[in-house]
This record gives sequence, C-alpha cells and structure tokens, in this order.
Amino acid sequence: MKFSLIVCTYMRPESLLNLLKSVEKQSAYPDQILIIDGSSDRETENVLKKCKFSNLEYFLVSDENRGLTKQRNFGISKLDKNCEVVSFLDDDTILEPDYFSEIIKTFKTNYDVSGVGGVAINEYKWKPQDPKLVYNSKKYYLFENYVYKEGLRNVVRNYLGLASDVAPGRMPDFSHGRTCGFPITGKTYEVDLLIGMSMAFRKNIFEKIQFSKFFEGYGLYEDADFSLRALNFGKNVINTNAQLSHFHAQGGRPNQYKYGKMVVRNGWYVWRVKNPKPNLKSAIKWHLITFVLALIRLSNVLTEPNKTGVFKEFLGRTAGWWRLLFNKPTVIQ
Repeated sequence: MKFSLIVCTYMRPESLLNLLKSVEKQSAYPDQILIIDGSSDRETENVLKKCKFSNLEYFLVSDENRGLTKQRNFGISKLDKNCEVVSFLDDDTILEPDYFSEIIKTFKTNYDVSGVGGVAINEYKWKPQDPKLVYNSKKYYLFENYVYKEGLRNVVRNYLGLASDVAPGRMPDFSHGRTCGFPITGKTYEVDLLIGMSMAFRKNIFEKIQFSKFFEGYGLYEDADFSLRALNFGKNVINTNAQLSHFHAQGGRPNQYKYGKMVVRNGWYVWRVKNPKPNLKSAIKWHLITFVLALIRLSNVLTEPNKTGVFKEFLGRTAGWWRLLFNKPTVIQ
C-alpha cells in the first residue's frame, strides 16, 4: 500500500531532523516524504541538504502558502498520483519503529476506516486498575481495567456536572470531550477526532475535502475540523500500537493572548461543525465549560512560572468569548 508523509514545519530544523531520523528507522518506509517549510530563513533547508533521506521532497513556501492549513493543502497538491494513504506528523514528534506499519495495517484490514491516529507514549498517564482500591469517580476515569487520574479542569467539571458523557476522542453534543486518549491495550478504538501530531487518511478523501481556510494562520483545531468532515467518508480510529513521542517544541507558536482567543473562537467553530444546531442545554453547557476553563487558566497564575503569559491567555479567552456574542464565524461544512 503506497503511502506519503507530509510534514509541515516552521523554524524547527533540529526537531525536524530528529523526526526524519526516526522515519529512517521505520519497518515500513514512506514512498514519498514531503517537507513543507514555512520558515522565514534557510536554516531548515541547509540542515536537510547535509542529510540525505530517501524519497524526500523539500518545498520552501512563500508568504501566500505559509501557515499550517495552507502548508497542508500545498503538500496535498504535491502528492504522488499513486499514493493511497497520506500521513501527517508534527515536526516535533519522534516515531517508534513500527509506527507506519501499524497505520498501514489498520487501513488494509478495515475497509470502512477513513482516518487513523496514533498514541503519544511520552504523554501516557494511564495505569492498570488496582483491584484493592476504590477510585473516586470525580477524580479518576476508569476504562477497560485502566485508570486515568483526571486533571484539575476535569475534576472541576465532574463536580459541576459538566463532564463529557462519551468515550475519549468522541465529541459530545456540547463539545469539550475527553482528551485523555486511550490506554495501550493493543486495540483500535473508534473516535470522532484525530490529533494533527499523528493522523493519516485515505488519499481519495482529499479529492472531496481539504483543510478549511477558516484555520489559515496558526491553525489551532484545524485537525479536529478535518477529522469531523472526514467522518462523511468512513470511520476514524486510534490504533494504540501506532506509537510516537510528542515534544511540543515552542518555536513557531503564537503569543498567548492570540492563542487564548483561538482556543475559544476556533473551539466554537469546531463544535458547530459537529453540532450545527445545538439545543439550548448543549449551548448552555458549551458556554459554562468555556467560562470554567478560562477561570481555571486564570488560577494557573498562582502555580506557573510564566504568570504574564498565563494571564494573557486568560484575557485572550475572555476576548474570544465576548467576540462570539457579536461576531460568530460562518461555518463551512
């Protein structure tokens, strides 16, 4: 099964090089690797010239194609015509050796699957349940004999009756689903949402849809938007055997005020892609959770070293919420 890899990058030459070194060690190697570089300098290009990787094609894009969404769509336009699967990875990930083998195996054995994602093992927080313990359901999430200790945001939501009522990776009617992922059981789980750090789709989907222009720029939640629209063509799944590490490099990220605004505004947009006409209860829950999460972020001023950045993000979330009252985005289905 021929497959291509698209990596969109911006000012992260060392992270990208580490990713490509892990790609080089894969048991299944991509038939095409497209590096779509939006950097404002030549450092990434110079690094790649010194290190030769098979099947790699490098593109340094101009301003008109810069930004994650535009770069993804640019990469799609350069795909080999014989490609059957398109894999996307963040430039700050490192793959386990069988990552691509597991992704392709999932597509080969599940003809109704449109999209496949993997698991970030360096962020893995699941533990086997201890049969001798009784777990507080407000503070722990139990799933298939595994337990996940909830973070503050979910603990608060649990006590307020605002917790997600569906499995991880699924989006409830009021959005704000569980983000804990899945325990590594070797199983494949059906989801609504795939995460941009690790997602792959059948190529024929891109003949029908591409990444939305609404998210041009930094592109927060563009992966969620595309995943939801891809459900029109089949299932999305997470294969817990497709494993990688995600290091969240800080380079290329927007300032925290802009990020805060995007969390709310882009989050609203994705919610309406999944639920175009929410009932009153779902709408109230979405706004309440948004308000609660903003307050929790404000409380982090007391606990995190970058107090100014945290406060700016809170202000951005607040500004984004107020803007929604007067200027809601137009959702493109």
